[in-house]
Amino acid sequence: MEIDLTPAALLALRKILDAAELENRKMAAATGLTSSQALVLRQIGGHETITPSAVASALGFGQATITNIVDRLVAAQLVTRTRGLADKRQVMLQVTELGREKLKASPFPLQMRFSQGYAGLASWEQAMILAALERLDGLLTPEAPAPARQSGA
Repeated sequence: MEIDLTPAALLALRKILDAAELENRKMAAATGLTSSQALVLRQIGGHETITPSAVASALGFGQATITNIVDRLVAAQLVTRTRGLADKRQVMLQVTELGREKLKASPFPLQMRFSQGYAGLASWEQAMILAALERLDGLLTPEAPAPARQSGA
């Protein structure tokens, strides 16, 4: 007789989602930023200057997402955009003093706590967790709709 582990799995998933939601509320209360904005601000703040594409690559975000987040950070005067000295087509991002103050006031993001804990695991544990997370992503991500059929011919 097999034991149904579905309720335990759903409970664990709910705990993860609740932790993420609590983190988002803490971040918003402390800084007025979303967790994504805080991650981008922290990534930019870790460099003297950095390109938006380097931020997108480091965080695994799309270029359009980074552009949207950076627009909001610039509007809040937390980040500046400047043209590259060598190549005027290149845009460079830099954290302002106000942005640095926000970083100091922000709680340690959940993603960073996970990264530190994950890095401390044995490689076989990392592989098991990664496989489980990828499988979970596959279970939760809806299938792409079938392409529309061409009429005629």
